[in-house]
Amino acid sequence: QVRLVESGGGLVQAGGSLRLSCAASGSIGDLNAMAWHRQAPGKQREFVARITSSGTTTYADSVKGRFTISRGNAKNTVFLQMNSLKPEDTAVYTCAGYPTYWGQGTQVTVSS
Repeated sequence: QVRLVESGGGLVQAGGSLRLSCAASGSIGDLNAMAWHRQAPGKQREFVARITSSGTTTYADSVKGRFTISRGNAKNTVFLQMNSLKPEDTAVYTCAGYPTYWGQGTQVTVSS
């Protein structure tokens, strides 16, 4: 079992920045990769960014150049640095441990 706990969400003005953190505990060696997804009100959950155990990163087109996913030195923490935030980035951001684990999510609200 793996437990994922997110932190760092909040309210920010458009153009601002936020840094999300995801702390993993348990059998983290079972994870192939870790990722961030988000779900805006009335919309389906969508992929945001992923980082593999070897450090390879992948981003959704909508966040490329603005968001950066990284791992902490201890490898059990994943960060999502979000810059140049837009109102359309408003969503609940959820950490995922592939293939099967999900956190509870943290709210990010970007005001115009």
